[in-house]
Amino acid sequence: MPWLREVLLVAGAAIAAALLTALKGRVPGDVTLLVVFSVGVSLPLLVRRVLPLTAAVASAVIALAGMVQLHRWEGMLVTMAVFCTAVYHRPRRPALVLAVSTAWMAGIGMVIGGAVVPMLTDMVIMAIAPVATGYALRLHRDRADQSLRVQRAEAERVLAEERTWLARNVHDSVGHHLTAIRLQAAAARRTRGETSATRALEVISNLSLSALTEVRDLLRTLSEHPAALQPGTADLERLAGQLTSAGRTITIRRTGTAGVLPPAVDHTAYRVVQEALTNVVRHSTASEVTVRLRQDDRGLRVEVLDNGAPAPASQAEGQGIRGMRERVRLLDGTLSVGPVDTGGWRVRADLPREGSAW
Repeated sequence: MPWLREVLLVAGAAIAAALLTALKGRVPGDVTLLVVFSVGVSLPLLVRRVLPLTAAVASAVIALAGMVQLHRWEGMLVTMAVFCTAVYHRPRRPALVLAVSTAWMAGIGMVIGGAVVPMLTDMVIMAIAPVATGYALRLHRDRADQSLRVQRAEAERVLAEERTWLARNVHDSVGHHLTAIRLQAAAARRTRGETSATRALEVISNLSLSALTEVRDLLRTLSEHPAALQPGTADLERLAGQLTSAGRTITIRRTGTAGVLPPAVDHTAYRVVQEALTNVVRHSTASEVTVRLRQDDRGLRVEVLDNGAPAPASQAEGQGIRGMRERVRLLDGTLSVGPVDTGGWRVRADLPREGSAW
């Protein structure tokens, strides 16, 4: 209980002052007076948190009175501790506490030796040291609190990034597959041939299985690095086949040097193409879509170009495009999305191999 702790603190300080006096052979004839002053000089500790300077002044006055009556008494050590707590709980004006402590020390010097100013060593030890110690302890606590706030902010930032990563991956994987399923289902409704309908239903079944597998993989790898998701540029032909229909042709063209891309670049390129193609299916009337990948020593350029009418401006910056921008930004790349002069819509991403901009 807090009140019991405070009472024990006051009792401990009073007992310490009395015992130190006794151990040095300075017990006065009136023991009751020793106990009264020892308790009195310790009582201000009870209000050290709410009235730190008042507690220090009260303890200093009682200590001076005790020195006059008892002459050789160790209660001033308790007052030094109260001055230390005064600076700790009131750090904005340590100079005021230091002034009071110095004046108190000067009074002790006059009571003990009759000198106006005590010796320099006593001044440092009894007046300046408690104030400096209290101020140092307060600075240490403030720095510890600041470090804790920084750690909490960093934890919140990491949690926010994980949530964003989760939402982005769910949008990219599940959203794409559902769009492809809708496309194939619409084709199955329009077709009259049994073979074409069977093929469309098989594609729907495969897409459903792929979506379920990706969701399971995503849930299994939530505690791991995002790069644990494996789709890359090698899967683009399969992706194009899923979204190709009777009225829409998707072509994949690769140029430049061949080589193994960093996993993050490879996966980001796949997601950019996936989102761009999904947007074409959802919002465009394009009949031809071309996906170009040009790789060189600097990195990979991804371009998705269609011949359809551009989407309205209000639809251009949806969650999918924001997700593409975030993915590309994490790799220090650039992304441009918009209509082209010759007609149609273009998505272009430049992904540096080593994390440097083009």
